[in-house]
Amino acid sequence: MIQSPSNASRSGTFRIGGDLGINRLGFGAMRITGQGIWGPPADHDEAIRTLRRLPELGVNFIDTADSYGPDVSEWLIREALHPYPKGLVIATKGGLTRSGPDIWKPVGRPEYLLQQVHKSLRNLGVEQIDLWQLHRIDPRVPADEQFDAVRSFIDQKLIRHAGLSEVSVDNIKTASKFFEVATVQNRYNLVDRTSEDVLDYCTQQNIGFIPWFPLAAGDLARPGSILDTMAKKYGSHPSQIALAWVLMRSKAMLPIPGTSKVAHLEQNVAAADITLSDEDFAALDAEGRKAFQSTP
Repeated sequence: MIQSPSNASRSGTFRIGGDLGINRLGFGAMRITGQGIWGPPADHDEAIRTLRRLPELGVNFIDTADSYGPDVSEWLIREALHPYPKGLVIATKGGLTRSGPDIWKPVGRPEYLLQQVHKSLRNLGVEQIDLWQLHRIDPRVPADEQFDAVRSFIDQKLIRHAGLSEVSVDNIKTASKFFEVATVQNRYNLVDRTSEDVLDYCTQQNIGFIPWFPLAAGDLARPGSILDTMAKKYGSHPSQIALAWVLMRSKAMLPIPGTSKVAHLEQNVAAADITLSDEDFAALDAEGRKAFQSTP
């Protein structure tokens, strides 16, 4: 029997904002830039090949940000995929400034956010951004002013849907008074459960939850660990088991593992083929929770 190639459609589907249908396993376009998420990638051609492989693998949700590069990630997406295939959803973010590698500073002044929305529209070559996310809430600017600005971007039809990143349940509830929060992007993985309450709230409210750093597994990825054992059982790689667990954790989960290499992308998408048994999911959940609780 010849097994059909892996496809992200096997990860299930979700409707962002109730109307943008995507396959749940997406792609994070942060790592197609240079070291420190600064400047061009080390291998431009391979980054382009990776992006062009996405539609072939059924990946129709790409997450990027104006600060990745800065601008480089958005430019590469346009270079590789414009004119965009029908059904491709591109999400971007604004609200972080860059002055060098690995340096990120939030700026939430409404006029700055508006400028960044317009820049992303130009960078991506679109008339409306499918999903625009406030990359961080700037603590030096009243949150209401930032949320009101986001509302205005929707009203002006510059963006279709809006989301938030690195927020609490209370932040989501406050923002929801200004606009419908379509997605939330917080760090979450098998061994980092800091945002467990946010994930549960998003699941209840049908808000897409985009976990960044979804493949991290800490010590659970070591030889002889539960992930290593499960990987052997399912004939896969430990990172694929970690990703399969994330996908199974919630129907609102939209993981976006990123890479600048085609082979790694194909390995990530193959995680959609793995269906963990309820017993294995529970065992992984318990070990991941234990690892998180023991983290200093």
